Amino acid sequence: MMHVLQSLSMIGVLAISAATAAVPDDPHNVTPIEANTPAPKFVAKEVDGRVFRFDPASLRQPTLIIFYRGGWCPYCNAQMQDLHTVVPQIVAMGYQVLFLSTDQPRLLYSSLKEKVDYHLLSDSSMDAAHAFGVAFHVDAATLVKMKAYSIDLEATQGTTRHELPVPSVFIVDRSGVVRFRHYDPDYTVRLDAAHVLAAARSARAIDSGT
Repeated sequence: MMHVLQSLSMIGVLAISAATAAVPDDPHNVTPIEANTPAPKFVAKEVDGRVFRFDPASLRQPTLIIFYRGGWCPYCNAQMQDLHTVVPQIVAMGYQVLFLSTDQPRLLYSSLKEKVDYHLLSDSSMDAAHAFGVAFHVDAATLVKMKAYSIDLEATQGTTRHELPVPSVFIVDRSGVVRFRHYDPDYTVRLDAAHVLAAARSARAIDSGT
């Protein structure tokens, strides 16, 4: 029995190691899920700590998913401000719009420089980022630089995993298929509001068969 338990324990360790090894150390080496493939499930948290479950098999509406680093990121704040004019239009088209941050739930809104009324979710566990293939490890040198700017990932995320998502945009249709993706390893480059709106319109037309 002891040998069985030891074997099971070792399998668990190997599984965790394999999952960790699958996350690259360089944002240029991420492998985001391809367009026209089934979207993955993920679990995130609402601002009050409640669990939010995304299940592509039971979607009632198309979904726009935006991964951003956190409220501490000036480029993320600029992106969210830019999207302010088009998100209501996208919602009016029937989309649910989800913004996924690495911030802990209690920091989701308080850490933002500009206040927004978006549906923010905490992906501090990086479950969604892993599922969509946009997670990467932050190296020690970068962590030091970030702390020089008063950015402490362990404090904002509540973990010691030192991971971030490559900022990215995905559109999932009602059948649970990814119809659009955009990502850029350069965190200073973001898809602008006009292109996000155009992508949403295009994907919605395909979804409705028009």
